[in-house]
Amino acid sequence: MKKLSIEQEHHVKSLLEQLTLEEKIGMIHGNGLFKTAGVERLGIPALKFADGPMGVRNDFENAKWKTIGLSYDFVSYLPSNTSIASTWNKEVAYQVGQVLGEEARGRGKDMILAPGINVKRSPLCGRNFEYMSEDPYLIKELAVPLIKGVQEADVAACVKHFAANSQETKRLEVEAIIDDRAFRELYLPAFKAAVEEGESYSIMGAYNRYKGEHCCHSKCLLDDILREEWDYDGVVISDWGGAHDTEQAANTSLDIEMSVTDNFDEYFMANPLIEAVKSGKVLEEQIDKKVRRILTMMERLHMFSEERKSGSYNTPEHRAVIRKASEEGVVLLKNEENRLPLSKKVKKLAVIGQNGDMIHSNGGGSAEIKALYEISPLLGINMLLGGNTKIQYAPGYYIEPKKEESDVNWQESSLEDIVNRSGSSEGVTPENTKDNQVDEHLIVEQKKRKELREEAVKVAKEADEVIIIGGLNHDYDTEGADRNDLILPYEQDELIKAVLEVKPEAVIVIISGSPVEMRQWEKNAKAIVWTSYAGMEGGTGLARVLFGDVNPSGKLPESFPITITDSPAHCIGEFPGDLEVHHSEGINIGYRYYSTKKVPTQFCFGHGLSYTTFAYEDLVIDNSLVGRIDDNTVIDSVKITGQVRITNIGNQRGAEVVQIYVSPVESKVERPEIEIKGFEKVSLEPGESKIVTFSLDSSAFSYYDAEEKAFVVEPGKYTIRVGSSCEDIRVEADVIL
Repeated sequence: MKKLSIEQEHHVKSLLEQLTLEEKIGMIHGNGLFKTAGVERLGIPALKFADGPMGVRNDFENAKWKTIGLSYDFVSYLPSNTSIASTWNKEVAYQVGQVLGEEARGRGKDMILAPGINVKRSPLCGRNFEYMSEDPYLIKELAVPLIKGVQEADVAACVKHFAANSQETKRLEVEAIIDDRAFRELYLPAFKAAVEEGESYSIMGAYNRYKGEHCCHSKCLLDDILREEWDYDGVVISDWGGAHDTEQAANTSLDIEMSVTDNFDEYFMANPLIEAVKSGKVLEEQIDKKVRRILTMMERLHMFSEERKSGSYNTPEHRAVIRKASEEGVVLLKNEENRLPLSKKVKKLAVIGQNGDMIHSNGGGSAEIKALYEISPLLGINMLLGGNTKIQYAPGYYIEPKKEESDVNWQESSLEDIVNRSGSSEGVTPENTKDNQVDEHLIVEQKKRKELREEAVKVAKEADEVIIIGGLNHDYDTEGADRNDLILPYEQDELIKAVLEVKPEAVIVIISGSPVEMRQWEKNAKAIVWTSYAGMEGGTGLARVLFGDVNPSGKLPESFPITITDSPAHCIGEFPGDLEVHHSEGINIGYRYYSTKKVPTQFCFGHGLSYTTFAYEDLVIDNSLVGRIDDNTVIDSVKITGQVRITNIGNQRGAEVVQIYVSPVESKVERPEIEIKGFEKVSLEPGESKIVTFSLDSSAFSYYDAEEKAFVVEPGKYTIRVGSSCEDIRVEADVIL
């Protein structure tokens, strides 16, 4: 973590000595929905927070979940974390982080509540679009540069939600039951890297429980792991409403309590804490530790200096970064007979599906953004093709219009209500909340869908080319609720099948923040493209890929199962469970499970095609730097280097993500068949070759020994596999440790 200068250290010490108990307490809890109290007499400013992961959320009234309605808080809409992860590009993650930090600072914020780095245990989690991957290595490799980019702007990143937060159902009270090995191998590594390598200035506790404790004031998580093991001296902030007890919050390493109600003086770490200190139940030195960490973060952010960066928002440079990220995040899942790219000379084009003409920036819960603009796919395609192409749009399926917004904001009507109900929140999806509506309404809805489907088929018949753009939206990818299944909503499967019957060449585009089921029509489709919520330039990026201006280079950051019952969280573990959710699948989540248990997927982890072809050859491994301890049973140090030649043997410029996996040949414990331990994205002109080098240390070969309470490396044979996805391995070599 960034060390303070001697002058800064003295300043922190001096301020701390001058603060009264009441002033200290004011600094460690919210005195507004998105700020803490400052101390004007000492020149200590308030800390100002902002959601979220896809841009700087617009401003609310201080004590009410009602937007102020400013004319100048429109901001850049950034790609979701899932979209960033599908680029598999560390430089893109860094640049997006820079944009997020600059925009937060430009809006006068001190901390941006991002990135979300939880592991995607189940494809049904409502907030998966805010997270990156099912794999902790991929998460950490992208989160670290993103954090660094944010904090360059004198804004604190706040990684969330620590830890094992993988569902929205009953999220304020559910307890994640996870064995120590799985917890250490899967659920902690990204957070460890975020604070040690990324040096994130802050971290947010999770709503759920772990080992009987609320994560926001868990001694195990905050004291034993975060402070003691990882030596973290940054600021720990609660999720809004995540604290539940004054003494527990005060006596653990929670530094700032935030919530969703306006009785700020009654928060657990407000007046009740003043009383606890005065009665001797809590030592004032506990408060001093918290305030010292807050003041230290303020110094790191130059909040006491006139040299603090001012930031900026809505700049052309920001839009260029967002467009590049949106382009690189598009994943070509299937392309039989080189169906894509489409010709720009097409005369009659049909664009079918509500997601073709839908914007996504204004939904998803706390991730919502007041975007300066958002280019939909339909707009992006029209802008690209111009006036020589007749483009006809058909919605294809019916989405019930949302009721008009009242003065009660999403956050107030869900989170605050949840707090008042002691944390009970049932996971639902929108279509399943209509049970109390009359059958007549459902009949009308079905009739509308049938009419729209028939209209879409007619439009498709008359077109030279057809693009179906469907998927999910923030009725389904959203905070506060989990999905019930993987099936496309609004009878989209019926639409896709009907259009494919009359136009077998139709291109299918899925926009979503998590996997969807495709088994009803995947085999009949020649071209399938997937992208997540890709920001304000998402429609531009998608259009440029579909029509060949950009060669797709995205890769799936998670597995797409054939059906939900194939997912290990559902067929072995529990999801969403009850008040306790047993992660019985252990270390076998995502591709680790599918590859080890030989379960086929619709599309595998790391998969993504290109309009060109790449050849892999000349894999060379050097494992000369391996040490052993005396009993010859455990390796004490490993440093393996390798290189592989990648050649673009096609006729188009393209980029390939070279993926390095490690497989143990033999082990005394259960190990996954394959685990990703390295990747690099390389751009190549036609005929060009590049040597990709990589290194693997002990962490690439180790597993967590729960009895020894340590990561260990077994001696023996391991296979280094290099390829284009976890199932498309091109070259491999064995090493002996």
